[in-house]
Amino acid sequence: MEGYEGNKPGFDFLGFTIRQWKVKTAKQGFKTLITPSSKSIKTHYRKLADILDSHKTAPTRALIARLNPVIRGWANYFSAQVSKRIFNKMDNLLWNRIWRWANRRHPNKSAKWVKKKYFPRCKGTQNWLLNDGDYILNLHSDVPIVRHIKVKGNKSPYDGDWTYWSNRIGKYSGVRKEVTTLLKQQKNKCASCGLTFRSTDLMEVDHIIPRSKGGDNTYKNKQLLHRHCHDTKTALDKKTYAEPKLQDLPDGYLWVDDMLILKTGMYP
Repeated sequence: MEGYEGNKPGFDFLGFTIRQWKVKTAKQGFKTLITPSSKSIKTHYRKLADILDSHKTAPTRALIARLNPVIRGWANYFSAQVSKRIFNKMDNLLWNRIWRWANRRHPNKSAKWVKKKYFPRCKGTQNWLLNDGDYILNLHSDVPIVRHIKVKGNKSPYDGDWTYWSNRIGKYSGVRKEVTTLLKQQKNKCASCGLTFRSTDLMEVDHIIPRSKGGDNTYKNKQLLHRHCHDTKTALDKKTYAEPKLQDLPDGYLWVDDMLILKTGMYP
């Protein structure tokens, strides 16, 4: 929390800075925060700048194709920690660098012309984002912050609880990839009854819109259900109702507001 013998508080490890901060809301009086280290930030920015310097005359899509993997990889690595503010800062620094890159290519053009050529509106509402109509620059801040969930103390990859590990990492030896992917998407819960799956449960993959009714075979049209829940849904999908047949009305009568009435002027 405080410096010691002239050293800065906290320490760096694998590109992260681990430090405790004084807070009033925690019982211990401090909170441990893990953020990207200053060295990692500077190294990443230097790499982005070098790419821009080496692509001074390259097409826009070539620059984007070179920058996107670097941005995605770095942001994904730090996406489980306290990084949102750093991501926004990196986006601002990169945008300033790209703006200078674009203006340097057209010194005799106005800022309005440069903006229209390199930053046209895209994705419906996004503005001031480098793109050429097809290729769009990724942003650090587009990567969501997802906190790391600790493994339960009594769990092991070799304990046979394949539903827990499939939900956690999206794969498990001996289980179809389709099943583990759906388990992870559904957070280990049945899409019909909402109950948590257990390793002993019988479960089946169901098509939300049946294939016989035009449904496709993509993950968007699939869900994982208990076997009995699947049986119930299949029965409802196949259930048909006979269309009601309208009986012939007597002469001189008609239906009005679900009532059978006599037409006016039919009898003296």
